Amino acid sequence: MKHFVSAAESLNFAHAARAEGVSRATLVASVKELEASLGYPLFDYSAPVTTLTDAGAALLTKAQVERKKSAAAAAADVKPAGGKAKASKGKGRAPAVKGAPRVGKRRQGR
Repeated sequence: MKHFVSAAESLNFAHAARAEGVSRATLVASVKELEASLGYPLFDYSAPVTTLTDAGAALLTKAQVERKKSAAAAAADVKPAGGKAKASKGKGRAPAVKGAPRVGKRRQGR
């Protein structure tokens, strides 16, 4: 559905594929699979430019409404940030003291 919406909004399969980060062939195959599952064409492939069929335009409108609803629901589910910040309990790094042996280093033998 996401690939269909992207292709329908841009009316260009190559631009939609670039925007989605997939190849053009993958995007077209995804749209064809959606058309096969629905049982009717969503794009008019015989036209000289990419156009939506009436069914495609109706599905696009429905998909956009659903996307807005899901975005609003996701925004409503966001919990406000809060709580205490916790300090790191790591040891940190002690300053090097001149002449003192370095911890974890062994003297190199000759």
